[in-house]
Amino acid sequence: MSAPVAAGVPGPGRQNPTRVAALGGGHGLAASLTALRRLHTDLTGIVTVADDGGSSGRLRRELGILPPGDLRMALAALSGDDDRGRRWAAVLQHRFPGDGPLAGHATGNLLIAAVWDILGGHVEGLDLVGELLGSQGRVLPMAAVPLDIEADVVMESAPGRLTVVRGQSSVAGAGGQVVSVRLDPQDPPACPEAVAAVRDADWVVVGPGSWFTSVMPTLLVPELRDALVATDAQRALVLNLRGDRETAGLDATGHLDVLSAHAPELRLDVVLADRSSVDDTGQLARAAERLGARLEVADVARAADSDQHDAERLAAAFGSFLGRA
Repeated sequence: MSAPVAAGVPGPGRQNPTRVAALGGGHGLAASLTALRRLHTDLTGIVTVADDGGSSGRLRRELGILPPGDLRMALAALSGDDDRGRRWAAVLQHRFPGDGPLAGHATGNLLIAAVWDILGGHVEGLDLVGELLGSQGRVLPMAAVPLDIEADVVMESAPGRLTVVRGQSSVAGAGGQVVSVRLDPQDPPACPEAVAAVRDADWVVVGPGSWFTSVMPTLLVPELRDALVATDAQRALVLNLRGDRETAGLDATGHLDVLSAHAPELRLDVVLADRSSVDDTGQLARAAERLGARLEVADVARAADSDQHDAERLAAAFGSFLGRA
């Protein structure tokens, strides 16, 4: 299949590629980055650092470092399209099998941890790994310290009251309706380079991803949220294809309501939704308008009922509006 038109290349009156900052975490951010790098943009991925499960959680607890897993996935998504880039991306994503001390660890997580230990700086380390992969963009953490997520949840086992659940993996699998989330610490230091990338961007893209544990945290770091509100960039929000356990009972409009509740001062320009994921286009368009945005509906899923975005379709959807100011 041929690549979509590179809508991010300089247009009339523009001397440089469109500068895009994409915020989120996990597979959702990786999907956006994979699509956006096809448009030849000046691209920066800004990644949540609240993961506390699996290999990332183990390294975070043992070494006191930022959880590297979502940062690793973002770097792999930006790796070069040549043989060298693809091979290094595969190395980065490889997980050790078995049941020994290394079992379950991703090679990239260990590499990032080692580079941080040697260089002493998060940004310098990620830039170095990016050079190794021939990354078509930059990856930055949203905060300079590891974060914990704390949520108020109406549990299925206790429907009449709120239960406080702590930890990203626990919130994601809580088995109830998440009402709100917050960060610990509540006022963490943002990564200065991430703040600058948002302020200097032409477009900022938020989502898709786990709504309460990947998307909302990017709006809860005060300096980063202030930059997102104050930037002259256009702002696009990418909605998920399907609900997950932490958003049980929420439709697409409900996802926008959650975002508004957590960042009421934030205005948007575009809300992008998959055609098959929207039950009531008119209702969703009105919800987008309340945030200042227009609704863009496109076929961006890999297949019907898929929970994964298709990179080329998502790139085409981004390209349809990315060049517009």
